Amino acid sequence: MGTLYLVATPIGNLEDITLRALRVLREVSLIAAEDTRTARLLLSHYGISTPVTSYFEGNWRQKTEYILRRLEEGDVALISEAGMPGLSDPGYELVRAALARGFLVTAVPGPTALVTALVLSGLPTDRFLYLGFLPRRASERRALLGEIAGVRWTLVAFEAPHRLRESLADLESVLGDRPIAVCRELTKMFEEVWRGTVSGARAYFAEREPRGEFTLVIGGAPGEEPWDEARVRAALQERLQAGLLPALAAREVAVLSGWPRREVYALIAAESTEKSTPDGTARCLH
Repeated sequence: MGTLYLVATPIGNLEDITLRALRVLREVSLIAAEDTRTARLLLSHYGISTPVTSYFEGNWRQKTEYILRRLEEGDVALISEAGMPGLSDPGYELVRAALARGFLVTAVPGPTALVTALVLSGLPTDRFLYLGFLPRRASERRALLGEIAGVRWTLVAFEAPHRLRESLADLESVLGDRPIAVCRELTKMFEEVWRGTVSGARAYFAEREPRGEFTLVIGGAPGEEPWDEARVRAALQERLQAGLLPALAAREVAVLSGWPRREVYALIAAESTEKSTPDGTARCLH
């Protein structure tokens, strides 16, 4: 039985492909491509002659069984139009079907606009919510934004150029005037990352015709300001006196206060040292 390889391909610059990806694309018996024209440009550039078949939103239901039959004969590589297959394309349907039949599925990692835009944005990257392509219809788009309006994580979404202005207007209307990075044509000759606020982005693109593929990175919902040290200490004392173990008290207060847990726990340790007995044995704080 063959292996299904999920092969990441360049999102713009053709040099952004791994040696492993090139080897796999040469060695498999078939390449299933979201866009066969883009695939053939890439394969031609690297002198790869592996047969290609289409697998995209319009034909995946018909093509899935064909690709599964080909997997019974040998290895198959799945590639998207750009980036990592399975993100905002029907690739996940093929993955599910292949796993259900018992085929091995593995990834050949590489470029993705999602992570590239996130790290270029200058916004927090420790937690983020990926929204895929924003809904085409305004009512559905606003409904989705309303559902995640309270999420404090950074938001990442794809958008088409002809809907960019409408989507920016909905972002400001539903989420407010948050920080945003509008990333365009990543890794290509005319790459642009505009950073500012949603209202600023609306003004900027009102004067310029949006062109290319866009990735939007939006600041999460604003939360309360982090607590000062006195408030953190008071919350800790309240929980310790109620009988909570120090580790659990530190975890709860960290979540509520916006402080890192290790810093909250350090306050407990410091207070324990201050209240230690003359022979150096620390007293219990609760």
